Amino acid sequence: MDEQIILDVRELVIEFDTDLGVVRAVDHLDFQLKKGRILGLAGESGCGKSVTALSIMRLLPKPVSRMVQGQVLFNGQDISRLPVDEMHHIRGKKISMIFQEPMTALNPVHGIGKQMIEVYKLHFPKMSFHEMEKAAIQMLEKTGISDPEKVMKKYPHQLSGGMRQRVMISMSLSCEPDILIADEPTTALDVTVQAQILDLIKNLQVKSGMSVILITHDLGVIAENCDDVVVMYAGRIAEKAEVMTLFKHPCHPYTKGLLTSIPSLAGESKTILPTIKGEVPSLLNMPKACRFASRCPWVEDICRKIVPLERKMGRNHTAACHLADIQKNEKSDFI
Repeated sequence: MDEQIILDVRELVIEFDTDLGVVRAVDHLDFQLKKGRILGLAGESGCGKSVTALSIMRLLPKPVSRMVQGQVLFNGQDISRLPVDEMHHIRGKKISMIFQEPMTALNPVHGIGKQMIEVYKLHFPKMSFHEMEKAAIQMLEKTGISDPEKVMKKYPHQLSGGMRQRVMISMSLSCEPDILIADEPTTALDVTVQAQILDLIKNLQVKSGMSVILITHDLGVIAENCDDVVVMYAGRIAEKAEVMTLFKHPCHPYTKGLLTSIPSLAGESKTILPTIKGEVPSLLNMPKACRFASRCPWVEDICRKIVPLERKMGRNHTAACHLADIQKNEKSDFI
């Protein structure tokens, strides 16, 4: 039996106006989020992960950005073209988001309690103030904050980075959303707190049954927390698969390069860490065909002439590479 698809992103194209010209940050993006599963959106900085998340939430800056084409289907409804008033009822209530940096996401001039209660005022206006306050305190408790009554009276700058991120998670989950988008939720946090935040998100996801899009550049985080993964490169999808499939049988050269670049404690000490040669092409001057061609050790003429389409490599596994079949069982040459 097929799993229910709760979010279906189809042919998404996002462009920005800049002083130097038009930039296409996301180019024909296609992926699906299944109900009750965690989807990892992976790739290096600038590949379009956060732009994708903001476009789903309809939070891209106007008028410098625009959705050129595509659909974002939430339970079959295209929310990319909903009137603003209708989108307000979905954003935060049905689809919620944890932003990268909690210090900038939280309002520094308002207390935590006021910002928590604001969520209930917007989505549950019939609740009394006492009920809103009680619900906010209970939500803070669920995210592991001790003495939530005291935290409600504090301002963001009085909390540690981990505490601020827990507050952000509390606000995001206050309305028990169907989908949570976590955009690099452990940015600027120390390693111990990172693990706690990721465990918290996963535990809350299991208890509530919600679906999660976890955006990160860390493949270790993907391996430990996600069910499915989408690998992005320069605004396009390079590879899609279930997590175990991707790590055991990567097909796209970029995915292989990322996996080869992960440090291993089992390897010989004091050895040079493999890297992907070259640089990501400028968004203002993207190659017309394969965007990874200039860095790929297996590149051929076809890669520089024709855009590679996603090819089926197995069950729930695709790769946008002309030579993916040939490379499927080859080891990486990155160095």
